[in-house]
Amino acid sequence: MNRRTFLTSSAVLAGWAAVPRLLASWKRTRRILLRSSWQTVNIGDVAHTPGVLTLLERYLPDTEIYLWPNPLGQDVEDMLRRRFPKLKIVRTEEEIARAMDECDFLLHGSGPWLVAWENVTQWRNDTGKPYGVYGITFPTISPAVVELLSGADFVFFRDTVSLNLARESGVKCPIMEFGPDGAFAIDLRDDQAATAFLDAHGLEQGKFLCCLSRLRFTPYWRIRNTPFDQARHERNEQMKEHDHAPLREAICMVIRQTDLKVLLCPEDSTQMAVGKEMILDRLPDDVKSRVVWREKFWLPDEALSTYLRSAGIFSSEMHSPIMCIGHGVPAIVCRWAEQTSKGYMWRDIGLDDWLFDMDKEDEIPGIAPAVLAMAKDPAAARTKAERARRFVNQRQSETMAILARCLNK
Repeated sequence: MNRRTFLTSSAVLAGWAAVPRLLASWKRTRRILLRSSWQTVNIGDVAHTPGVLTLLERYLPDTEIYLWPNPLGQDVEDMLRRRFPKLKIVRTEEEIARAMDECDFLLHGSGPWLVAWENVTQWRNDTGKPYGVYGITFPTISPAVVELLSGADFVFFRDTVSLNLARESGVKCPIMEFGPDGAFAIDLRDDQAATAFLDAHGLEQGKFLCCLSRLRFTPYWRIRNTPFDQARHERNEQMKEHDHAPLREAICMVIRQTDLKVLLCPEDSTQMAVGKEMILDRLPDDVKSRVVWREKFWLPDEALSTYLRSAGIFSSEMHSPIMCIGHGVPAIVCRWAEQTSKGYMWRDIGLDDWLFDMDKEDEIPGIAPAVLAMAKDPAAARTKAERARRFVNQRQSETMAILARCLNK
């Protein structure tokens, strides 16, 4: 399955034009229970939810949405309520039970796998009502999950590696397709905070790149009540120089061969320290003077407002690039096996030459030249990013049309 296959699939779906007729045929307001919001320590997991909510608002405007989240921080909840004032958030057992009774359809949001499979099982067993899955990776084979996915009205996988693995594993869902991660659609903004930070650090619109780095495994033991993992710590220590050296090389080339600056910024709340240790503190003095380190964590609204003012990003994280491409901002991705197969979505949306596998030594030398090319020819980079954005948008409209038909059943 490739991009041309997906593009021509719209003929089979008969396009978005049929959806208004479906909406008009409904005798009462439909209600969707969105199971999402897995954690709030990284902006990717935060971004899944407002991304899917934006799509539901855009394509199913007369549908009531209930959000069933994991615990939300107050700052994240406030951000969601500012953007989606009609959103109903259910937390208590009583609220969840009432939502399960009142809602017509359960939608499992984007994530690294079928995160809430036990809740989906509960929905299926207690209500018998339909459910679907929107933009997940399928990293492991579990008979219970295979059976659960097979009973869904649809499953959209955010990378075709996952889609193929699901098929090979025996998932028999009637509609299984590539479906972009919900975070592509996020449209949250905090322009005031972004402008204040950029002005304070001399970063002009279009005159800087963003760089995000990470360790092989997120050291959650540093930021929440999680046991220390010796094996993961050792793997991080083993690979951190290997994984950061190409990013430092790219920064040096950009600083020395262009007039751009570079902003080091985080996707999760452990990464400010990583960026300082592995990038900022190891840069030559002539380069370091034009590199800005963001030392405080942020939410997706400020992050996106910042990315939109940049000339592009290069990252060993995934969701900041997703947020960028969703708005036509150039984004280069570096990936490795510990991140599952999600990085391969860049191939699925036509950005093959902006994806680098850092487990393949022959691909690593291409990272810095690709970043430099993006910096030197911003018009070409924007054109490529815009092409990917249009493809993602088409797939989003097609997947929402499928959801509308399932609701009408």
